[in-house]
Amino acid sequence: MNQTIKKNLLRDLEAIRSTSPLVHNITNYVVMNNTANALLAIGASPVMAHSIEEVEQMASIASSLVLNIGTLSPNWVEAMILAAESAHNKGIPVIFDPVGAGATDYRNDVCARILRKCKPSIIRGNGSEIISLCRSIQTKGVDSTANSTDALEAAKELALKAEAIVVISGEIDYITDGQTVETNPYGATIMTKVTGMGCTATAILGAFAAVNPSPIEAALSAMTLMGVAGQVAACYSKGSGSMQINFLDELYNFNETTISRIDEKQ
Repeated sequence: MNQTIKKNLLRDLEAIRSTSPLVHNITNYVVMNNTANALLAIGASPVMAHSIEEVEQMASIASSLVLNIGTLSPNWVEAMILAAESAHNKGIPVIFDPVGAGATDYRNDVCARILRKCKPSIIRGNGSEIISLCRSIQTKGVDSTANSTDALEAAKELALKAEAIVVISGEIDYITDGQTVETNPYGATIMTKVTGMGCTATAILGAFAAVNPSPIEAALSAMTLMGVAGQVAACYSKGSGSMQINFLDELYNFNETTISRIDEKQ
C-alpha cells in the first residue's frame, strides 16, 4: 500500500476513535442495523433519525450527514432536504448514496432534487447508479449493470457538475473530483453477497468526512478501510453469514498489522 494512503488512513481512523463523531444517517430500513454496527466498530457514534420533526435539530449537533434513498418515501425526502439545510448552516459534510438510481422515474426525480437542494460533498454509488445520475440508463434495482471502470467518465462529469467528490464502488473503487482520480484495489467478491455493503461504505465515508476536511482524502481512506477489512475477512469466512460478522470484527480491530497482512500477499 502506498505509504501516504496508509498514513492518512491510520491517522483518520485514530481521529474517529478518539473523537467519536456523531454521524446522522437518514438511511433505508434494510441497512440501519448493519451501518450502525459498522460505525460503532470504527469508533464513530451513529444516529438514525428521519422524522421531519427532529432532523434539523439532529443534523445541527452532528459531525456529518449521510443521505441514503434505498427505501424511499415522500416524508423521508423532505426530511433529507431539511437536514441538509441544517448541515450546510453548520458547515458539516453531506454524503449522498443514490441507491437504485435509474430504476424508476420517481427515484431519478428524487436524485435530481437531492443533488440540487442538498449539495452533497461526497456522492457514492455503484457503476450504473453513477452513470444514471449523468445519463438516462435503466438499472436492475439496486444492483449494478455497469462496472466501476465503465462509469469513470460519468463520475468525472458528475463531480464537476455537482462540485463534489464522486466514489464508484466496484472491483476497483474510483474516487474523483472530476480531474484527479484515486483508486482502491482492495476488496473481495463475497462482499457483494452481504446485504448493505455499499450502504455501509457510504456511512463510513460520513465518519471519515467528519474528521478530515479534505473530502477526497477522507473518501480514499474510507474506501481503503472497507476494502482491506473486507479482503482480510474474506480469507477466513465460510460464507456470507460469517463474512458479515468477520468484517465487523476486522473494522473493530483494524490497525497497521491489518494492512501488513494484505501487503504480504501482494
